[in-house]
Amino acid sequence: MKGMYWRPRRVSRTAILLIALWSLCGYLLVERFQKEVRQPHFAEKLEAARIAEQAFRTIREERLRLRIPIDPETDPLQTGLIGTLMSPVTTNPGTLSSKQSSLNPNFAAVIVHYLMKAGVQPGDTIAVGCSGSFPGLNIAVLAAAEALRLRAIIISSASSSQWGANEPALLWLDMEKVLLDRKVISRGSVAASLGGIEDRGLGMSQRGVRILRETIERHGLPLIDPPTFQDSIRDRMRIYREESGGEPFKIYINVGGGTISVGRRFGKKLFKPGLNKSAPAGVEIESVMSQFLEEGVPVIHLIQVGDLASRFGLETQPKVVPSPGQGKIFVQPEYNRWLALGILISILGSLYLFVRSDLGFRMTRGGGGKRGEKGHPEPMV
Repeated sequence: MKGMYWRPRRVSRTAILLIALWSLCGYLLVERFQKEVRQPHFAEKLEAARIAEQAFRTIREERLRLRIPIDPETDPLQTGLIGTLMSPVTTNPGTLSSKQSSLNPNFAAVIVHYLMKAGVQPGDTIAVGCSGSFPGLNIAVLAAAEALRLRAIIISSASSSQWGANEPALLWLDMEKVLLDRKVISRGSVAASLGGIEDRGLGMSQRGVRILRETIERHGLPLIDPPTFQDSIRDRMRIYREESGGEPFKIYINVGGGTISVGRRFGKKLFKPGLNKSAPAGVEIESVMSQFLEEGVPVIHLIQVGDLASRFGLETQPKVVPSPGQGKIFVQPEYNRWLALGILISILGSLYLFVRSDLGFRMTRGGGGKRGEKGHPEPMV
Protein backbone atom coordinates (compact mmCIF):
# COMPACT_ATOMS: atom_id res chain seq x y z
CA MET A 1 0.00 0.00 0.00
CA LYS A 2 1.37 3.41 -0.94
CA GLY A 3 2.02 5.92 1.78
CA MET A 4 0.57 9.40 1.83
CA TYR A 5 2.10 12.63 3.11
CA TRP A 6 1.04 16.28 3.03
CA ARG A 7 2.94 19.05 1.23
CA PRO A 8 2.03 22.74 0.92
CA ARG A 9 1.18 24.05 -2.52
CA ARG A 10 4.00 26.57 -2.19
CA VAL A 11 6.81 27.07 0.31
CA SER A 12 6.18 30.10 2.47
CA ARG A 13 8.33 33.11 1.72
CA THR A 14 8.56 33.66 5.45
CA ALA A 15 10.00 30.18 5.84
CA ILE A 16 12.54 30.78 3.09
CA LEU A 17 13.59 34.05 4.71
CA LEU A 18 13.93 32.46 8.14
CA ILE A 19 16.04 29.60 6.81
CA ALA A 20 18.27 32.04 4.92
CA LEU A 21 18.75 34.21 7.99
CA TRP A 22 19.56 31.22 10.18
CA SER A 23 22.05 29.93 7.59
CA LEU A 24 23.78 33.32 7.60
CA CYS A 25 23.84 33.41 11.40
CA GLY A 26 25.19 29.87 11.46
CA TYR A 27 28.00 30.83 9.08
CA LEU A 28 28.92 33.81 11.27
CA LEU A 29 28.87 31.65 14.39
CA VAL A 30 31.19 29.06 12.84
CA GLU A 31 33.59 31.81 11.72
CA ARG A 32 33.43 33.60 15.05
CA PHE A 33 33.96 30.64 17.37
CA GLN A 34 37.06 29.06 15.85
CA LYS A 35 39.43 27.23 18.18
CA GLU A 36 43.12 28.02 18.60
CA VAL A 37 44.88 24.69 18.09
CA ARG A 38 48.52 24.06 18.92
CA GLN A 39 50.47 22.68 16.00
CA PRO A 40 52.54 19.48 16.18
CA HIS A 41 55.88 19.65 18.05
CA PHE A 42 54.84 22.85 19.80
CA ALA A 43 57.30 22.38 22.70
CA GLU A 44 60.30 21.79 20.43
CA LYS A 45 59.39 24.78 18.26
CA LEU A 46 59.08 27.05 21.28
CA GLU A 47 62.40 25.86 22.70
CA ALA A 48 64.13 26.55 19.37
CA ALA A 49 62.64 30.04 19.15
CA ARG A 50 63.78 30.84 22.69
CA ILE A 51 67.33 29.71 21.90
CA ALA A 52 67.29 31.92 18.80
CA GLU A 53 66.02 34.86 20.85
CA GLN A 54 68.86 34.38 23.33
CA ALA A 55 71.35 34.24 20.45
CA PHE A 56 70.00 37.51 19.03
CA ARG A 57 70.51 39.21 22.40
CA THR A 58 74.03 37.79 22.68
CA ILE A 59 75.09 39.13 19.28
CA ARG A 60 73.62 42.54 20.06
CA GLU A 61 75.61 42.67 23.31
CA GLU A 62 78.79 41.73 21.46
CA ARG A 63 78.29 44.36 18.78
CA LEU A 64 77.76 47.02 21.43
CA ARG A 65 80.85 45.81 23.28
CA LEU A 66 82.87 46.19 20.07
CA ARG A 67 81.36 49.66 19.63
CA ILE A 68 80.14 48.92 16.13
CA PRO A 69 77.25 51.34 15.57
CA ILE A 70 73.75 49.94 14.94
CA ASP A 71 71.84 51.96 12.37
CA PRO A 72 68.20 52.36 13.51
CA GLU A 73 67.14 53.02 9.93
CA THR A 74 68.39 49.70 8.53
CA ASP A 75 68.14 47.69 11.77
CA PRO A 76 65.01 49.02 13.52
CA LEU A 77 65.00 46.00 15.86
CA GLN A 78 68.49 46.94 17.09
CA THR A 79 69.64 43.33 16.76
CA GLY A 80 73.12 44.07 15.46
CA LEU A 81 72.56 41.39 12.82
CA ILE A 82 72.12 43.85 9.96
CA GLY A 83 75.37 44.92 8.37
CA THR A 84 76.15 47.75 6.03
CA LEU A 85 75.57 48.48 2.35
CA MET A 86 79.21 48.05 1.35
CA SER A 87 82.38 46.90 3.05
CA PRO A 88 85.62 45.19 1.95
CA VAL A 89 84.05 41.77 2.61
CA THR A 90 80.78 42.40 0.73
CA THR A 91 80.27 40.04 -2.20
CA ASN A 92 76.95 40.57 -3.96
CA PRO A 93 73.89 42.82 -3.89
CA GLY A 94 71.39 41.99 -1.18
CA THR A 95 67.83 42.93 -0.34
CA LEU A 96 67.46 44.82 2.92
CA SER A 97 63.82 43.78 3.36
CA SER A 98 64.80 40.09 3.23
CA LYS A 99 67.53 40.60 5.81
CA GLN A 100 65.11 42.45 8.09
CA SER A 101 62.41 39.79 7.72
CA SER A 102 64.89 37.05 8.65
CA LEU A 103 65.44 38.61 12.09
CA ASN A 104 62.60 36.69 13.68
CA PRO A 105 63.49 34.06 16.30
CA ASN A 106 60.37 32.13 15.30
CA PHE A 107 62.10 31.11 12.08
CA ALA A 108 63.76 28.50 14.29
CA ALA A 109 60.31 26.94 14.69
CA VAL A 110 59.94 26.84 10.90
CA ILE A 111 63.21 24.88 10.72
CA VAL A 112 61.90 22.48 13.37
CA HIS A 113 58.73 22.03 11.29
CA TYR A 114 60.69 21.08 8.17
CA LEU A 115 63.07 18.83 10.09
CA MET A 116 60.22 16.88 11.68
CA LYS A 117 58.42 16.71 8.35
CA ALA A 118 61.54 15.09 6.88
CA GLY A 119 61.54 12.49 9.66
CA VAL A 120 64.61 13.69 11.54
CA GLN A 121 64.98 12.24 15.05
CA PRO A 122 67.01 13.41 18.09
CA GLY A 123 70.63 12.35 17.74
CA ASP A 124 70.59 12.30 13.93
CA THR A 125 73.42 13.81 11.92
CA ILE A 126 72.62 16.70 9.60
CA ALA A 127 74.72 18.79 7.20
CA VAL A 128 74.44 22.57 7.23
CA GLY A 129 75.70 25.21 4.83
CA CYS A 130 75.72 28.63 6.54
CA SER A 131 76.01 31.95 4.75
CA GLY A 132 77.32 35.22 6.13
CA SER A 133 74.55 36.87 4.14
CA PHE A 134 71.82 35.69 6.54
CA PRO A 135 73.16 35.48 10.10
CA GLY A 136 69.60 35.51 11.46
CA LEU A 137 68.69 32.38 9.51
CA ASN A 138 72.01 30.74 10.47
CA ILE A 139 71.04 31.27 14.10
CA ALA A 140 67.55 29.85 13.45
CA VAL A 141 69.07 26.67 11.98
CA LEU A 142 71.54 26.20 14.83
CA ALA A 143 68.82 26.88 17.41
CA ALA A 144 66.58 24.24 15.82
CA ALA A 145 69.46 21.76 15.86
CA GLU A 146 70.01 22.48 19.57
CA ALA A 147 66.33 22.08 20.43
CA LEU A 148 66.13 18.72 18.63
CA ARG A 149 69.50 17.49 19.96
CA LEU A 150 70.91 17.02 16.45
CA ARG A 151 74.52 16.56 15.47
CA ALA A 152 75.09 19.37 12.98
CA ILE A 153 78.13 19.34 10.67
CA ILE A 154 78.49 22.98 9.57
CA ILE A 155 80.46 24.58 6.76
CA SER A 156 80.24 28.36 6.48
CA SER A 157 80.99 31.05 3.94
CA ALA A 158 82.87 33.87 5.62
CA SER A 159 81.84 36.75 3.36
CA SER A 160 78.40 38.30 2.95
CA SER A 161 76.13 40.09 0.54
CA GLN A 162 74.88 43.60 1.34
CA TRP A 163 73.23 44.11 4.75
CA GLY A 164 74.41 40.73 6.05
CA ALA A 165 77.28 39.92 8.42
CA ASN A 166 79.66 42.16 6.49
CA GLU A 167 81.15 44.25 9.28
CA PRO A 168 84.88 43.31 9.12
CA ALA A 169 85.13 43.23 12.93
CA LEU A 170 82.05 41.02 13.33
CA LEU A 171 81.71 38.49 10.52
CA TRP A 172 79.50 35.41 10.77
CA LEU A 173 82.38 33.27 12.05
CA ASP A 174 82.95 35.84 14.81
CA MET A 175 79.28 35.71 15.74
CA GLU A 176 79.34 31.93 15.79
CA LYS A 177 82.37 31.93 18.10
CA VAL A 178 80.63 34.30 20.52
CA LEU A 179 77.59 32.01 20.64
CA LEU A 180 79.84 29.01 21.29
CA ASP A 181 81.77 30.80 24.04
CA ARG A 182 78.53 31.89 25.74
CA LYS A 183 77.21 28.31 25.40
CA VAL A 184 74.14 29.41 23.47
CA ILE A 185 75.02 26.75 20.87
CA SER A 186 77.17 23.65 21.21
CA ARG A 187 78.42 23.12 17.65
CA GLY A 188 80.17 25.47 15.23
CA SER A 189 81.68 25.35 11.77
CA VAL A 190 84.19 22.65 10.90
CA ALA A 191 85.49 24.50 7.82
CA ALA A 192 84.93 27.74 5.94
CA SER A 193 85.31 29.22 2.47
CA LEU A 194 85.80 32.78 1.32
CA GLY A 195 82.37 32.73 -0.33
CA GLY A 196 81.37 35.09 -3.10
CA ILE A 197 81.86 34.29 -6.79
CA GLU A 198 82.93 30.66 -7.33
CA ASP A 199 83.16 30.40 -3.51
CA ARG A 200 86.66 31.92 -3.78
CA GLY A 201 85.99 35.61 -3.32
CA LEU A 202 86.62 36.42 -6.96
CA GLY A 203 86.25 40.13 -7.70
CA MET A 204 86.82 41.19 -4.11
CA SER A 205 89.60 43.57 -3.16
CA GLN A 206 92.88 42.22 -1.82
CA ARG A 207 92.06 43.79 1.52
CA GLY A 208 88.72 42.01 1.67
CA VAL A 209 90.25 38.63 0.83
CA ARG A 210 92.96 39.21 3.45
CA ILE A 211 90.35 39.99 6.14
CA LEU A 212 88.41 36.81 5.30
CA ARG A 213 91.52 34.63 5.34
CA GLU A 214 92.70 36.09 8.64
CA THR A 215 89.28 35.55 10.20
CA ILE A 216 89.12 31.91 9.12
CA GLU A 217 92.68 31.35 10.37
CA ARG A 218 91.98 33.11 13.68
CA HIS A 219 89.14 30.69 14.37
CA GLY A 220 91.33 27.70 13.53
CA LEU A 221 89.18 26.46 10.65
CA PRO A 222 90.37 24.70 7.49
CA LEU A 223 90.04 27.00 4.46
CA ILE A 224 88.16 25.62 1.45
CA ASP A 225 89.99 27.30 -1.43
CA PRO A 226 90.01 24.94 -4.42
CA PRO A 227 91.06 25.97 -7.94
CA THR A 228 87.69 25.26 -9.62
CA PHE A 229 83.96 25.33 -8.95
CA GLN A 230 83.68 21.55 -9.21
CA ASP A 231 86.61 21.06 -6.83
CA SER A 232 84.86 23.25 -4.26
CA ILE A 233 81.79 21.02 -4.39
CA ARG A 234 83.92 17.89 -4.02
CA ASP A 235 85.86 19.39 -1.12
CA ARG A 236 82.72 20.28 0.76
CA MET A 237 81.20 16.84 0.28
CA ARG A 238 84.47 15.24 1.40
CA ILE A 239 84.58 17.33 4.57
CA TYR A 240 80.96 16.52 5.39
CA ARG A 241 81.61 12.79 5.03
CA GLU A 242 84.83 12.87 7.04
CA GLU A 243 83.31 14.89 9.88
CA SER A 244 80.24 12.63 10.04
CA GLY A 245 82.46 9.65 10.89
CA GLY A 246 80.44 7.38 8.65
CA GLU A 247 77.07 8.38 10.09
CA PRO A 248 74.45 8.89 7.37
CA PHE A 249 73.09 12.40 6.91
CA LYS A 250 69.35 12.72 7.43
CA ILE A 251 69.08 16.16 5.80
CA TYR A 252 71.07 19.05 4.36
CA ILE A 253 70.11 22.63 5.27
CA ASN A 254 71.25 25.45 3.01
CA VAL A 255 71.03 29.10 4.02
CA GLY A 256 70.94 31.69 1.23
CA GLY A 257 71.69 31.48 -2.46
CA GLY A 258 75.39 30.62 -2.50
CA THR A 259 76.41 29.29 -5.91
CA ILE A 260 78.34 26.31 -4.56
CA SER A 261 75.41 25.13 -2.48
CA VAL A 262 72.55 25.94 -4.87
CA GLY A 263 74.16 25.95 -8.29
CA ARG A 264 74.60 28.55 -10.96
CA ARG A 265 71.74 30.20 -12.85
CA PHE A 266 69.39 27.19 -13.18
CA GLY A 267 69.85 26.04 -9.59
CA LYS A 268 68.96 29.43 -8.18
CA LYS A 269 65.70 29.43 -10.14
CA LEU A 270 64.60 25.81 -9.89
CA PHE A 271 65.10 24.80 -6.27
CA LYS A 272 62.06 25.82 -4.25
CA PRO A 273 62.24 27.41 -0.80
CA GLY A 274 61.53 24.97 1.98
CA LEU A 275 61.79 21.20 1.87
CA ASN A 276 63.07 19.60 -1.36
CA LYS A 277 63.03 15.81 -1.61
CA SER A 278 64.17 15.54 -5.23
CA ALA A 279 66.22 17.58 -7.67
CA PRO A 280 64.47 19.53 -10.43
CA ALA A 281 63.69 17.18 -13.34
CA GLY A 282 65.26 17.57 -16.75
CA VAL A 283 68.17 19.82 -15.73
CA GLU A 284 71.59 18.75 -14.45
CA ILE A 285 72.70 21.10 -11.69
CA GLU A 286 76.18 21.13 -10.21
CA SER A 287 75.86 22.00 -6.52
CA VAL A 288 76.11 20.63 -3.01
CA MET A 289 72.31 20.52 -2.81
CA SER A 290 72.01 18.38 -5.93
CA GLN A 291 74.75 16.06 -4.66
CA PHE A 292 72.84 15.38 -1.46
CA LEU A 293 69.56 14.93 -3.31
CA GLU A 294 71.17 12.40 -5.67
CA GLU A 295 72.23 10.44 -2.60
CA GLY A 296 68.65 10.43 -1.31
CA VAL A 297 69.23 13.10 1.35
CA PRO A 298 66.42 15.72 1.43
CA VAL A 299 67.30 19.40 1.47
CA ILE A 300 65.86 22.40 3.32
CA HIS A 301 66.48 25.47 1.17
CA LEU A 302 66.20 28.76 3.06
CA ILE A 303 65.68 31.47 0.49
CA GLN A 304 62.90 33.93 -0.46
CA VAL A 305 62.55 34.88 3.18
CA GLY A 306 59.43 37.02 2.76
CA ASP A 307 57.53 34.16 1.13
CA LEU A 308 58.57 31.73 3.86
CA ALA A 309 57.51 34.19 6.55
CA SER A 310 54.10 34.70 4.98
CA ARG A 311 53.62 30.96 4.55
CA PHE A 312 53.93 30.39 8.30
CA GLY A 313 52.24 33.55 9.54
CA LEU A 314 55.45 35.31 10.59
CA GLU A 315 55.61 39.08 10.42
CA THR A 316 57.75 40.49 7.61
CA GLN A 317 60.02 43.42 8.43
CA PRO A 318 58.84 43.53 12.06
CA LYS A 319 59.14 46.78 14.00
CA VAL A 320 59.88 45.03 17.31
CA VAL A 321 61.57 41.68 17.85
CA PRO A 322 58.74 39.09 17.78
CA SER A 323 58.34 37.06 20.93
CA PRO A 324 58.85 33.29 20.76
CA GLY A 325 55.55 31.55 20.08
CA GLN A 326 54.09 34.02 17.61
CA GLY A 327 52.81 32.89 14.21
CA LYS A 328 50.74 30.13 12.64
CA ILE A 329 53.75 27.85 12.93
CA PHE A 330 52.78 27.51 16.62
CA VAL A 331 49.00 27.93 16.79
CA GLN A 332 46.40 27.98 14.03
CA PRO A 333 42.68 28.74 14.18
CA GLU A 334 40.50 25.76 13.29
CA TYR A 335 36.75 25.48 12.87
CA ASN A 336 34.71 23.94 15.67
CA ARG A 337 33.49 20.82 13.89
CA TRP A 338 30.78 20.03 16.43
CA LEU A 339 29.36 23.55 16.15
CA ALA A 340 29.42 23.37 12.36
CA LEU A 341 27.77 19.94 12.40
CA GLY A 342 25.04 21.14 14.78
CA ILE A 343 24.25 24.16 12.61
CA LEU A 344 24.20 22.03 9.47
CA ILE A 345 21.77 19.57 11.06
CA SER A 346 19.54 22.45 12.19
CA ILE A 347 19.50 23.92 8.66
CA LEU A 348 18.62 20.55 7.12
CA GLY A 349 15.96 20.06 9.78
CA SER A 350 14.50 23.47 8.99
CA LEU A 351 14.40 22.65 5.29
CA TYR A 352 12.54 19.44 6.00
CA LEU A 353 10.18 21.14 8.44
CA PHE A 354 9.16 23.94 6.09
CA VAL A 355 9.38 22.19 2.72
CA ARG A 356 8.27 18.62 3.35
CA SER A 357 6.28 18.88 6.57
CA ASP A 358 2.72 20.08 7.18
CA LEU A 359 3.87 21.39 10.57
CA GLY A 360 6.08 24.01 8.96
CA PHE A 361 3.18 25.17 6.78
CA ARG A 362 0.87 25.53 9.76
CA MET A 363 3.51 27.54 11.65
CA THR A 364 3.92 30.12 8.87
CA ARG A 365 0.62 30.18 7.01
CA GLY A 366 -0.41 33.38 8.72
CA GLY A 367 2.90 35.06 7.85
CA GLY A 368 1.77 36.79 4.64
CA GLY A 369 2.61 36.06 1.06
CA LYS A 370 0.49 35.47 -1.96
CA ARG A 371 -3.03 34.29 -1.64
CA GLY A 372 -2.17 30.88 -3.03
CA GLU A 373 0.27 30.31 -0.26
CA LYS A 374 -2.51 30.32 2.35
CA GLY A 375 -4.28 27.29 1.00
CA HIS A 376 -4.17 24.03 2.89
CA PRO A 377 -1.53 21.43 2.05
CA GLU A 378 -2.30 19.03 -0.71
CA PRO A 379 -2.20 15.28 -0.13
CA MET A 380 0.68 13.64 -1.98
CA VAL A 381 1.07 9.92 -2.68
